Amino acid sequence: MAAWFRELTLRFLLLTLVWWILTEGDSAALGFGLPVILLALGAGHLLAVDRQKTWTLAGLLSFLPFFFYASLRGGLDVARRVYDPRLPISPAICEFSLHLPPGPARVFLANTISLLPGTCSVSLQAEGRLLVHALDDSRALEESLRRVERRVAALFGLTLASKGREEANA
Repeated sequence: MAAWFRELTLRFLLLTLVWWILTEGDSAALGFGLPVILLALGAGHLLAVDRQKTWTLAGLLSFLPFFFYASLRGGLDVARRVYDPRLPISPAICEFSLHLPPGPARVFLANTISLLPGTCSVSLQAEGRLLVHALDDSRALEESLRRVERRVAALFGLTLASKGREEANA
């Protein structure tokens, strides 16, 4: 069996399983669900940017605990700031120079940053910069974003590109 057919079959089965879970096993819902599943398969194929670099299993097993821990820690930090009478925030739009190569890993990084409490990706720019809105514009923000970038690189099995002086100073 060709690799593309096996991948397509696996995606179809996974989407069908998700649909079955969402509809609580109602077989009558499959009449509407089958076209939705096929549309999702087609959209996934059309929107796929780079089929060469996908997640690695080792990267995923390393990324998930990191993401959950970072989410919990960030959520607690945001809650602490909200309940502090002084409201210790210093919101800013920060420019972050990316070391990831262009492609799905950059998009995943921007989306991951938006999911972490206290940060939100504003603009992923073609020149390799990411604008991030943050509750705190301290120096720790850049190191925090750099840590997420390293984890995303590991998830995709990528080596981070060097950015000259920034690498030397980090």
